[in-house]
Amino acid sequence: MDSLGSLQAFVQAADARSFTIAGHKLGVSSSAVGKAIARLEERLGVRLFHRSTRTMTLTPEGELLLERCRRIFAEVEAAELELAQTRGAPRGKLRVSMPIVGMLMMPALTAFMRAHPAIELELDFTDRLVDVIEEGFDAVVRAGEIDDSRLMSRALGTFHLLLVGAPAYFAKAGTPREPGDLLEHACLQHRFATNGKLERWPLRRGRKDLDLELPTTAVANTIEPLIEMATQGLGIACLPDFAIRRQLREGTLVTVLDRHVHHAGVFRLLWPSSRYVSPKLRVFVDFMARHLFGSRERQP
Repeated sequence: MDSLGSLQAFVQAADARSFTIAGHKLGVSSSAVGKAIARLEERLGVRLFHRSTRTMTLTPEGELLLERCRRIFAEVEAAELELAQTRGAPRGKLRVSMPIVGMLMMPALTAFMRAHPAIELELDFTDRLVDVIEEGFDAVVRAGEIDDSRLMSRALGTFHLLLVGAPAYFAKAGTPREPGDLLEHACLQHRFATNGKLERWPLRRGRKDLDLELPTTAVANTIEPLIEMATQGLGIACLPDFAIRRQLREGTLVTVLDRHVHHAGVFRLLWPSSRYVSPKLRVFVDFMARHLFGSRERQP
């Protein structure tokens, strides 16, 4: 009977998106509804709601349970068994927000899909700062530090920006020896899609950062066109190392001004904070941490 009571509280809260309204309908306090759902989440071993100060949304596991409960309460035991089994066999939809540069992470993502065919991966590529909880994402991948107490975080690996160009370009235009030499070169620049600003090239002379007004031979708001233009010998680009490993290995791109370029960034995977991490999210986090940057050393 306690199980049925918890499920009833869950259904009311899911319909109203509010513990307070659910409590009014059931004739109990919002605290009692919250405790009943907490007991239900603990028993099932899954998280049913994403909660924030303003909204409450169902997780995919919550949607599955709600559908079962609405159909017939007599199937409660079957629903509990099905959800319990997901702990041993990760499955279901996994919504992940990736930065636009994440298109270059597709080898790791496709490897994950092959390793876990029962997980339906839904990818949203954008550079805007999404609200993980309110927009219903299971996880997001972003560069840099994210200060949000509602989220858990795990570093996936470090990356570095490099100045690169094609050997044919340097044979024609000469190789820059000092940062100031870039003023006489064709510079292929990246514009942030979120704020419209050009990305600053991380140039330094000694310990002093340099902020040069570089030529803008071409500008793109994604990385792939810059890689292609640089490879075709159209100029120098500032690109993340993980995006051009093949070109560097094959020699179609070479680096310049290495001692004057200082940059290190971190890609992080973030997900809603909870005592319960769904099996599909757990395997995704672990897989990406192992495979995104290969065997390179990762930051904790």
